[in-house]
Amino acid sequence: MDVQLKLDGAWFDATNAKGAKIKLGAGLGDGVSPMEAVLMAAGGCSGIDIVSILEKMRQPLEGLEIIVSGQRREDYPKYFHSVFIKYILKGDLEAEKVERAIELSLAKYCSVTTGLKAKITYEYVIENGEG
Repeated sequence: MDVQLKLDGAWFDATNAKGAKIKLGAGLGDGVSPMEAVLMAAGGCSGIDIVSILEKMRQPLEGLEIIVSGQRREDYPKYFHSVFIKYILKGDLEAEKVERAIELSLAKYCSVTTGLKAKITYEYVIENGEG
């Protein structure tokens, strides 16, 4: 896996091998800081897993929103010491299957969350159906 970063003023244009880009910088203005990108990656990675696992469990997922917040150390290196993920799922879902999917993702399948030094905690809310 390769990515490329090119300095563009105060920002880096980060591009993957397929040509998709994000704007990385210090987190000022309209770009994404590297640590914000880590939180986005944690949410995206676990979300992809959860969608796949629930599909295999034949759970009718209609929507998923993920909110991720991280607390960083005050001293350098300022890595995340804790990360909290809130999953808001939509559909006629069984709570025990949702919880199992989340647990499998965070503990086994998601390379981003398993690779962090942070303590990962979560909660989930199931909103039934479209109404």
